[in-house]
Amino acid sequence: MRNFLRRIGVVAAGTALLGGALSVSPAAADDTVDVQLLSITDFHGYLQPPTAGQGGSIPTGRGTSVTVGGAAYLATHLKQLRADRPRSVTFATGDSFAGWPFEVDAFQDEPTIELLNKLGVRFSAMGNHELDVSPEFLVQHMEDGQCFGTVDVDSCFTDSTGRRFHGADFDFQSANIVHAESGRTVVDPYRVEWFRSPGGKRVPVGFITTTVEGSVTNSTSFQPRLRALDQARTIERYTRELKRRGVEAIVLNVHEGGSPKDPTTAGPNACDSVFGPVFELAKKVPAEIDAIVTGDWHWRFNCMVPDPEGVPRPIVEAGNHGAVISEINLSLDTATGEVLRDRTRSVNHAVTRDVAPDPDVQRIVDHWARRGAERFAEPLAEQTGSFTRTPNPAGESTAADLYADAQYWNANRTREGRADLALISARPAKGSNAVRGDLPFDRGSHPADADGRILFGEAWNAYGYGNPVLTVGVKGRQLDAILEQQWQTQTDGTVKSAPLAVSRNVSYSYNPARPVGDRVSPRDVVINGRPLDPARTYRVAALAYTVIGADGYGAFAGYTAPVRNGPDHESFVAYLKSRGTISPAPLDRVRVRAMW
Repeated sequence: MRNFLRRIGVVAAGTALLGGALSVSPAAADDTVDVQLLSITDFHGYLQPPTAGQGGSIPTGRGTSVTVGGAAYLATHLKQLRADRPRSVTFATGDSFAGWPFEVDAFQDEPTIELLNKLGVRFSAMGNHELDVSPEFLVQHMEDGQCFGTVDVDSCFTDSTGRRFHGADFDFQSANIVHAESGRTVVDPYRVEWFRSPGGKRVPVGFITTTVEGSVTNSTSFQPRLRALDQARTIERYTRELKRRGVEAIVLNVHEGGSPKDPTTAGPNACDSVFGPVFELAKKVPAEIDAIVTGDWHWRFNCMVPDPEGVPRPIVEAGNHGAVISEINLSLDTATGEVLRDRTRSVNHAVTRDVAPDPDVQRIVDHWARRGAERFAEPLAEQTGSFTRTPNPAGESTAADLYADAQYWNANRTREGRADLALISARPAKGSNAVRGDLPFDRGSHPADADGRILFGEAWNAYGYGNPVLTVGVKGRQLDAILEQQWQTQTDGTVKSAPLAVSRNVSYSYNPARPVGDRVSPRDVVINGRPLDPARTYRVAALAYTVIGADGYGAFAGYTAPVRNGPDHESFVAYLKSRGTISPAPLDRVRVRAMW
């Protein structure tokens, strides 16, 4: 049994949240090993210094802000923190890749893995965004370096050293995301690191990882072949397993966030009225968990929170995009392997840009910035006319119609994903908008552009935001209700228009003079030449964000048999390549009808 008095030292049990580290008298143990834990979270592939809007400026908590971030600066800070600390481990708390910067996104996030390898990351939590492609992509490609498609075109790009991508030098973990049929975890549930004491004894520290339970139904990470287990029960299970293996020092590396009361003004070590799911989870997990490192919410805090036995333990989050490093220092009793809680220290470090950028990491950053610029300029397809988001009187546009056709093509590439029609939100009632840009015929400002030429980067920026296209089943009457939700009455009585574009095999008409909720007649909806059948189940291809109701079309609720197809950006690129030349279609899919 854990020595309770040794754990608490001179710290009084209580329930209050305490900011920063504990200040207590030294513990009695003579033979101890001090271990440094360094962590980052939600890096998202931000190799280059982020702008202020991307998290490149954070508050100090003193009414000022500081400029932060950038992989080369992050590397320098990590080296400084590790100096003279032989027992140190660096890890990540999820959403390490699946980045939004073009130079990583367009190269299957391989640049991020090269960078994390260089930083010396030992392991990473599997965040929700690690599932943005598939569990096979995570394990086989990102971890093991298996190639797909054409090397250096589709995957396994040449890295900054001139070598082919070989995968991560570290592993991903998650104990509660499992395959739906077998119940097996996608990746290992935990990891054990060993540290040698000054006397030569090796002492283990276990790191249990869990992932936010909504990951498998989130828009980008929607994975119908996976399911999420309850985090608290899963953590308790693996705590018992680690203790059976003789591991007494246990850290929870959980992708499940929180926030201080006012994160826009709080400094990186704030602990003011903190809230969020990680603090609720902390109340449930065993007292044997000695520290909790978290992520997901993109905020920063450093707290000491009493465990279920009343003994404080650190809970830290390091923001996002490489702006902050969390440091926890543990002192282990070599006789028992336990953490001496009264010696635990924690602090968050801002990754300031007032240090010299690491030259080796800067070479990685520069390499991928250069490759990104080259990829952006690659000719992808030709067009005979402009595709714009400008709607006609019926709310239809050439750009939205094109993207709906691309989704229809994407879904119908496989038998499993086959769809009867596709829908895309051209101007959603709320949430994100996949119809992001136009594809004008005229030559743009980029030197590689020409009249009628579509560049890789232009296509990437025009449609999508990292969402998969899903194929789901909806009844005909449900499809009619979805179309009716293109008009939504606001609290002030006004009606907001949120048009849906349909694929080329669909047409319908509506009467704007009719009441909201009764503007589309089912008999005027035609799919593949046949009127809508209210009782039939139709297979609809739509972005996950729309299917889960985040775009404001709640009538999708109750959809059946979801199938995940390709992600939006990559699929649109493939669609354009398959066509070679595209032409704007007539705007005749939606008609305004004066009367019924």
